[in-house]
Amino acid sequence: MGLVPPRPAQITARVRTSRTGVLTGRALRLWALNPRWSMAVKASVAAALAWYVGVLAPAPFSDYPYYAPLGAVIATSTTVARSVRETAQTTGAILLGVVIARLADAFLDPGALSIAVVVCLATLGAGWSRLGEMGAYVTTTALFVLVIGSGDPGDFVGAYAGLVVAGALVGIGVNFAFPPLPLSPSDVALDGLRDTLADQLDSLADGLRGDRPPTAEEWDDRRFAIRPVLEKSRAAVAYAGEASKGNWHARRYSAWSVAQARRSVMLEKHANLVDHLTNLLTETETQTARDPALGPDLRPPAADALAEYAAALRALEVSTDDSIPDPPTALQHAVDALRDAVREQRSRREGDFLAAGALVLGLDRALRSVGADADERRAEEEAGVDDVEGDTDGDGDGETSEEGGATEQLRP
Repeated sequence: MGLVPPRPAQITARVRTSRTGVLTGRALRLWALNPRWSMAVKASVAAALAWYVGVLAPAPFSDYPYYAPLGAVIATSTTVARSVRETAQTTGAILLGVVIARLADAFLDPGALSIAVVVCLATLGAGWSRLGEMGAYVTTTALFVLVIGSGDPGDFVGAYAGLVVAGALVGIGVNFAFPPLPLSPSDVALDGLRDTLADQLDSLADGLRGDRPPTAEEWDDRRFAIRPVLEKSRAAVAYAGEASKGNWHARRYSAWSVAQARRSVMLEKHANLVDHLTNLLTETETQTARDPALGPDLRPPAADALAEYAAALRALEVSTDDSIPDPPTALQHAVDALRDAVREQRSRREGDFLAAGALVLGLDRALRSVGADADERRAEEEAGVDDVEGDTDGDGDGETSEEGGATEQLRP
């Protein structure tokens, strides 16, 4: 009996699990996690092509070929949708700057006064909201036209405006051919938010496990800066969403993009809950408080519930449908234990248990939220929304894991 030749899938798996495949996968993932590298390559290619456009253009355009790369860089430094919008804004800013400079040149003699008037009017024009960040080109264009183009204003204005727009069109073309879709950096930002939230919960739990409640200063040392991390992840997801507009490459990763947007909403909801719990504990369970919210009998079950909330957040992000039949079970038991403990303390002694009840209510909201998130994630997995591996026999854009030879589709 002859030897059975290996199947293509087996050959692909062997290549990806080889040392060369692992190193290649690492390099590709590093490339995907640093979108500025690809942006730099595209900008340089677009600038070079735009330079040739300027050189090959008829006179007087060929006398100013260096303005074409400027437009190319403007267009390739952003997403496809934003490059089109910013090209239009740049064109409007240039035209406005030209008008201001030509009016000043018509009514004022060259000198300090004309420059001051032009800069004043151009600065005001740059603040026009429709021009966005490209409004700065109003002042730049006005000064260029007034100072450099004073000798031959017609040719200079046409060359400057025409070549910048032509270069921008080249940049749009390069950007459209190789569109950015920074989903991997967005996932990294969301991972950072998830870890920050879980670490904050663990820090709160550790603070409650001591023999006494922490002081206000000790609580401050245990607080994490959640808001900046939340803003960073929100901006990353918004940028990825904008990058999918006008992006022919986005359809291939549409399921992943949808799942990422839902994950962002989910984590933002948990961020608000964690922030609420943090404020509640750090304000009411302190060493100097006349009547601490929990006291020595309620701190242990509260710490257990917070720790289980942190564990549930981490499990929800890394688990699969088979490994988490019911992720909130441990959290459910911990919250029930805390609720029972609060009821027992209320029946045994008098006191203000409003803060303790608010903590139970907040953790109960967290429990319901985690349960709903688990159900949604399970539904996504059943529908294939969370499948980021894709077709491993596709175009080879894959990243090979060192553990078990698992292969994950490289994210853009």
